[in-house]
Amino acid sequence: MADLTLTTFDWVPEMPRGFVRDLRVRWALEEARLPYRVASVPFRDRSAEHFAHQPFGQVPWLTDGDVSIFESGAIVLHLGERSDALLPTDPRQRSEALKWLFAALNSVEMASLPWSLLVFSGESGGTSAWTRFDGFLQSRLRHIEPVLAGRKWLAGPFSVADILMADVLRLVDRFDGLAEYPACRDYVARATARPAFAKAHADQMAHFAAADRAAALPT
Repeated sequence: MADLTLTTFDWVPEMPRGFVRDLRVRWALEEARLPYRVASVPFRDRSAEHFAHQPFGQVPWLTDGDVSIFESGAIVLHLGERSDALLPTDPRQRSEALKWLFAALNSVEMASLPWSLLVFSGESGGTSAWTRFDGFLQSRLRHIEPVLAGRKWLAGPFSVADILMADVLRLVDRFDGLAEYPACRDYVARATARPAFAKAHADQMAHFAAADRAAALPT
């Protein structure tokens, strides 16, 4: 088996901790029980090598032998191809997993991310931008709510689709945006109760906490 290396930032500010997207990859790796190591790149000084792996200067990326993959959705899908724990073998369920994975990133996250950024920036009411983006998100949530009310996981068994969809909705829930959508909130709670998520989240938080401790050491 080729060596798997997940690369993320060496440090980030407090606010995004627990939500940096290497968590999605950690979660998938833990669900699949694939051995991996974590490497770091500087948050403040992004090198040419960083941009060679991730052309937007973001994280994460995954190296699998001599293959380097960026974008969390692409990485999780790549790992799904390696593990039945992440992608069902049944053709119908596999098709469900794939379409909901892309729906999470294209239909839901495109509404949830700008909404979350507005909340974070303090523009959560009274502006035309807020009205537009909140309405966009509410429309998406109204459509996903009955889907999640009718099933435990999106494709039958837990899959890559649930890693992506739960993580997208988790950010909305952080700002109490799922208060009127109990099926969405219950789904996020089910997903984040999984041991693989708990370990992935704890490992990410520990990674950044270690950077804080290192920075505090006298030079």
